[in-house]
Amino acid sequence: MQSEKTIFLEALDEEDPLARRRLVEIACQDDEGLRQRVAALLAAHELPANPLDRPVAMNSMTARMTASATESFRPTQHIGMIIGSYRLMEQIGEGGFGLVFVAHQEQPVRRKVALKIIKPGTDSKDVIARFEAERQAVAMMDHPNIAQVFDAGVTEDGRPYFVMELVRGVPITEFADSHLLDIRARLELFTHVCSAVQHAHQKGVIHRDLKPSNVMVTLHDDKAVVKVIDFGVAKAIGPRLTEKTIYTRFYSMIGTPLYMSPEQAEMNGLDVDTRSDVYSLGVMLYELLSGATPFDRERLDSANFDELRRIIRDEEPLRPSARLTTLGAEMTTVVRTRRTNQDRLATSLRGDLDWIIMKALDKDRTRRYESASAMSQDVCRFLNDQPIEARPPSRVYQLVKLVRRNRVAIGTATMIAITMLVGTLASLWQMSIAITERNQKVMALEEAT
Repeated sequence: MQSEKTIFLEALDEEDPLARRRLVEIACQDDEGLRQRVAALLAAHELPANPLDRPVAMNSMTARMTASATESFRPTQHIGMIIGSYRLMEQIGEGGFGLVFVAHQEQPVRRKVALKIIKPGTDSKDVIARFEAERQAVAMMDHPNIAQVFDAGVTEDGRPYFVMELVRGVPITEFADSHLLDIRARLELFTHVCSAVQHAHQKGVIHRDLKPSNVMVTLHDDKAVVKVIDFGVAKAIGPRLTEKTIYTRFYSMIGTPLYMSPEQAEMNGLDVDTRSDVYSLGVMLYELLSGATPFDRERLDSANFDELRRIIRDEEPLRPSARLTTLGAEMTTVVRTRRTNQDRLATSLRGDLDWIIMKALDKDRTRRYESASAMSQDVCRFLNDQPIEARPPSRVYQLVKLVRRNRVAIGTATMIAITMLVGTLASLWQMSIAITERNQKVMALEEAT
């Protein structure tokens, strides 16, 4: 079980209140006392008198330790602060352990950048390790669709920071809807996301939290440009990202449940690999085309910890074309933002696009696309009217999956059937013996007569 401080810091990384509440419920499980303590910390953190950058004191000792650090870093003092050759201009983001600012670089070139710095008072070894891992992960990238890192360093009071490309964009789903992109344009935009993720994988980094809010789209000369951001929970699969050890705690779900792969929800010894990102890409494409996620957001929000894991691990989502029939009143907005109608949208998704997405969402990761590049190639085949590699699963495979999903019910039915069969055979055997004895008596009687 994680400590209240760890849960609190992880919860701060979620800007969406519903996602933050879900994270706390999952982390606290059935410990009501722990949940109340974390809730009290979060409530205190949101008080107006408490600066946004000031971590809530966990106890009187940590309050005294962090007071001096936060006192010199109030929100009103952010503007104009000089860090290296960068002057902070405005705060544009906040995570569980980092603050993001628009900064003006004075030298050697004059430009606006994004500067991310660790929060004062949260510089535990674990937080610093995660922050340094994000810094190193992003610094390893050199791709037009991944926000570029320009610089890194340490402040005078010992807090690490890094400077990266300033991305003024909106989440990919929001961009596609606001610009009324049709299905083809959405697919073309998605291939750029796959290209960025493939590049990260080739550099030995798994994102582990791919979702629309971490895939921003901005306009450069009226051309849509994708930028993948936030490698804060990235996991190295090759080179070591930092000298400090990053330990993913037992019973700690890393990622966002709506976009989380079954192996991430499993939380056992099964290692998470690049195919986990492929699953998240499948969820993102599902939402980009159908306007909904595979599992209903409200249902996941209301599910308890074990039920949430069960849904992600075991339940098979509807195909995107079938999901459209469940949208109700939202369907009007979905078809309008895709410049089509319901019948044409369902027809365009049915078939190849259904199978491309469902292949990426397969519970069995060995049946998913082996890489983000392979998924992108299949999307391109669809755009070029070529045969795709994704195919509907065989009937044998579907039967096996059905048995696994309903193994308790099928096991019970099998035992009942076996019992009935054994009982029937025993009855027939006893009846056969009775008939034989009767025949012998009849023959004996006839001989005597």
